[in-house]
Amino acid sequence: MVKNSALIVNIDTATATASVSLSLDGNLLQERVNPQSIDHAAWIHSAIESMIQGDNHTYQLRDVDAVAVVAGPGSYTGLRVGMATAKGLCYGLNIPLISLNTLRVMAYATNKATPGAQLLCPMLDARRMEVFTALYDTALNELIAPCAMILDEQSFSTWLNKQEIVFFGNGSNKWKTLIQHANAVFSAAFYTAADIACMSNDAFRLQDFCNLAYTEPIYLKDFYTLKKLTP
Repeated sequence: MVKNSALIVNIDTATATASVSLSLDGNLLQERVNPQSIDHAAWIHSAIESMIQGDNHTYQLRDVDAVAVVAGPGSYTGLRVGMATAKGLCYGLNIPLISLNTLRVMAYATNKATPGAQLLCPMLDARRMEVFTALYDTALNELIAPCAMILDEQSFSTWLNKQEIVFFGNGSNKWKTLIQHANAVFSAAFYTAADIACMSNDAFRLQDFCNLAYTEPIYLKDFYTLKKLTP
């Protein structure tokens, strides 16, 4: 019988601000945050240990049912740190791995924060005029698969001529300087550990697990170092 809820360790090192959290039924029990991207590798294991020893619950690592990781796109080094840590926990505890796409997590959070949105377009800065992006409807179905895109004035024109698109994420700042369209709307919404917890719990209920041996970070392009990523 499939469990309807689970105790999950959630790991996010895809952006400049990293987080680890412990959630039950999609609700946060503990969270640790690190705003210094260069320290993610040194920080993450002690943060998980501190979180598990938190004083508002009685759980231990052996009680964890799954590990979820925000697998990218994002910081190349950060993604490797997060995935390696998640896999290590899963191997050691013999529990499943859940992989979440950064862009889809962004879309999930912005959809909640933007009532009446039609289409959702997350954008992460990938240097110069390039962004990591995708296009989703409000049910989070992919209309444009996650990709690395070089922006120009005609980007998304086919979709913009039909309906409104909400653009968000730090990559949307450069897009805002290019686009002059009535259907282009911009939002400052960004995801939190609470959003990750909800999505990982949904994935667990659906048994949307990854193959531990073959799952890799979602880079979308060759080596990429993200110096600073803010909403």
